[in-house]
Amino acid sequence: MTELAPQELRVLVAVAEAGGFSAAAHRLGITQSAVSRSVRGSEAKVGAVLFDRGRAGASPTPAGERAVALGRRILRLYEVLGAEARAAGRAAAGPGTAEGLLRIAAFRSAALHLLPPALERLAARHPGIRPEIRVVRELGPGTAGEVAAGRADLAIATLSGPASGPPSGPPSGPSGLPDGLPDGLLSGELTREAYSLVHPAGHPDPKALPLLDWDENCGSYTRDWWRAQDWIPRATVKAEDDAMVLTMVGRGLGMAILPELSLREATDAVEIAGLGPQGPVRRVGYVTTPELASTLAVRALIRELRAERG
Repeated sequence: MTELAPQELRVLVAVAEAGGFSAAAHRLGITQSAVSRSVRGSEAKVGAVLFDRGRAGASPTPAGERAVALGRRILRLYEVLGAEARAAGRAAAGPGTAEGLLRIAAFRSAALHLLPPALERLAARHPGIRPEIRVVRELGPGTAGEVAAGRADLAIATLSGPASGPPSGPPSGPSGLPDGLPDGLLSGELTREAYSLVHPAGHPDPKALPLLDWDENCGSYTRDWWRAQDWIPRATVKAEDDAMVLTMVGRGLGMAILPELSLREATDAVEIAGLGPQGPVRRVGYVTTPELASTLAVRALIRELRAERG
């Protein structure tokens, strides 16, 4: 098979993101016929149909989704090549600093509480790094899916599976990935959050209150714990995010079970009670790709995130 050239990859990504050949041509500044020829050539090279064509536009097939994701990741390496080479040249003359764009995906509470101190230290040590942060809901592919799809260099993600043993140190390879993360990514644990019962301050019987919840609240292992608790009612209110749940609890509308990061915003309007040694714990870590794990900017951010863990 003949390899796809960078411009062919750019066309595939543009078609997928723009939703059609005409829109991709406008984005790239080329003709629609040039886009069509490029896609047909790419399909011939890989031996698979990459897009379903229709009146509404073009959408990636499963083969196309994979090709586009890998295409983004390959193009990202072209982008970081210059910064990495310049940094290596500076390092030959003495200690250097990382530079360039660093794309980060994080769920809301991690973006609010884990990232800021790490980014503050990162900016002091590497002022040439330009963080670009996207807050992504931990539903479906979640933040790790942004990395797998080539839209982020590093994600702060919920690592599935029960917490056992000490927090992990170096990244784990594909065979050591927690369940639920895309294959082929590297991960490392940053922190563990114990879940607690949160209820309106001063309420005499908080377990009798309605349960407030939101879709991102727990992974499969937490749901197993949840089902084993006969005192927890079915959720009667589903909020948009954890901040909304916490606000509603403070207003006396119910009780909730929330992880530690979400409770850092708690006010005096709520009380927090532990769930005991058998209560659920959420593992939070970073996720990146093998090809970006060795780049200076990603390594620098991982160091600062681990320093925050202490």
